[in-house]
Amino acid sequence: MNSTDSVLDMFLELAAISSPPGHEREVADRVHGFLHELGLETDEDEAGAAIGSEIGNIMCRVPATVPGTPIFLNAHLDTVPPTDAIEPVVNDGVVTNSRDAILGADNKAAVAAMLAAVRDLVQRGGEHAGLELVFTPMEEIGLRGAKRFDVSRLQAEFGYCYDHAAPIGQIVLAAPSQRTLRLTFRGRPSHSGMVPEQGRSAILAAARAIAAMPLGRIDPETTTNVGLIEGGVAGNIVPPLCVVSAEARSRSAVRLSETVQAILDACTAAASETGCEVEAAVSSEYETYRFSGDERPVALAVRALAACGYEPGFIESGGGADANVFNAAGMPCLNLCNGAAEIHTSTEHISVADLEGMTAVTAALIDLARNGG
Repeated sequence: MNSTDSVLDMFLELAAISSPPGHEREVADRVHGFLHELGLETDEDEAGAAIGSEIGNIMCRVPATVPGTPIFLNAHLDTVPPTDAIEPVVNDGVVTNSRDAILGADNKAAVAAMLAAVRDLVQRGGEHAGLELVFTPMEEIGLRGAKRFDVSRLQAEFGYCYDHAAPIGQIVLAAPSQRTLRLTFRGRPSHSGMVPEQGRSAILAAARAIAAMPLGRIDPETTTNVGLIEGGVAGNIVPPLCVVSAEARSRSAVRLSETVQAILDACTAAASETGCEVEAAVSSEYETYRFSGDERPVALAVRALAACGYEPGFIESGGGADANVFNAAGMPCLNLCNGAAEIHTSTEHISVADLEGMTAVTAALIDLARNGG
């Protein structure tokens, strides 16, 4: 990847590199090299050692040339683990993977658009009010890189990430909090053919609990899911242990608390009914945020999108992104949709027009920020 590549060429090269969480080194080195070729300095923090990744968070600052509002741009370098090789191809203006696996537009399409826009800015010597890039590892498994990034290092007043699969023009005004629940049911083993009455089935307790839990879409702001069940020893042994992994998300703190409590109550009741015990561990993955339509990051995004011919629209998300972490740390960060579609699947795709479109939107954000945002 070099400074003469088109945004499409850059994306094709980055997407072809496998970078599951924790194994982002090759992609990171390409990003470092590209920015160094532009004469920019990059810095990589020590987050990798703490979170189990080959890399830390990468930061690059493009010093301001005129007064205005400094901004930052954020994307993550990891993808969900690919189930096959990634061989990007372009057919009828759309990029897909020729193999039966993800493409990696989440989030390498954002990386390519940001790098292309910065390259154009540097090479033409354009005036700007200051720009910083932050590329994170291990976003896909808990936003781990962003959680280890020190936002006090940023000079920006606010920033943007492009990490939501929807048409360009859509602005994510709100995203949920997520709680992860690890529910451990403990029973008593016994021979299922000889003395089943002496056993206490942890799997039965878990099954009754799950049947009583509020699951799926609870209301417009709240969802829950049981995603993993592990337990049992053998077919002829009453299972003494069953572990259930669940989650709850909501853009309402009250509804999230109520929903988590409903899940815990279902577990307590089921354990009591079956003569088992249950231990529950609840952890926070990320916290909710909400922007109003007239806040500065939103107003700047609306102007940039409109300047590039896109009709701005507002949505609320059911998923988390690095933006959640930045906002929780006091650094406003708005998530913009970048046109990627069917992410995390073998039919994931993005159009060349959308790659070019987000490069133009990035350039417009940078340009408009020099006038004060």
